[in-house]
Amino acid sequence: MMDIHQILKQLPHRYPFILVDRVLELEKGKSIKALKNVTINEPFFGGHFPHRPVMPGVLMLEAMAQAAALLAFATLDATPDDNTIYYFAGIDGARFKRPVEPGDQLVMDVTLSRMKAGIFKFNGITRVGADVACEAELMCTMRTIA
Repeated sequence: MMDIHQILKQLPHRYPFILVDRVLELEKGKSIKALKNVTINEPFFGGHFPHRPVMPGVLMLEAMAQAAALLAFATLDATPDDNTIYYFAGIDGARFKRPVEPGDQLVMDVTLSRMKAGIFKFNGITRVGADVACEAELMCTMRTIA
């Protein structure tokens, strides 16, 4: 549905912080399914943890938020510009169910539950295979910067 080149046109993030590799499905105003391939080459694995590399939970939440941003932009038929920033406004009910390690593939299912007054509310579940790795309710907003 969307490859890395199309994703880079929508998201301002760049290495090492682009955390969506591909969009598998996208239904405007409803949901997105995206993936992130996790490799040993990720810069955070050197320090988290040297003896047992584990993807930080906050980066799983960030990956879901990036997928949510792609859904929001598609829903609004908008392409963000250099004056538009997409921020976290809140994270509720975050739960981490299993460690994510090098070689895992994150499949993120994010649904839009509410869009009101510039605030977007999403429900996100990230899986590795059939196992839930992370879930959370995400609130995000777009702001124009000077």
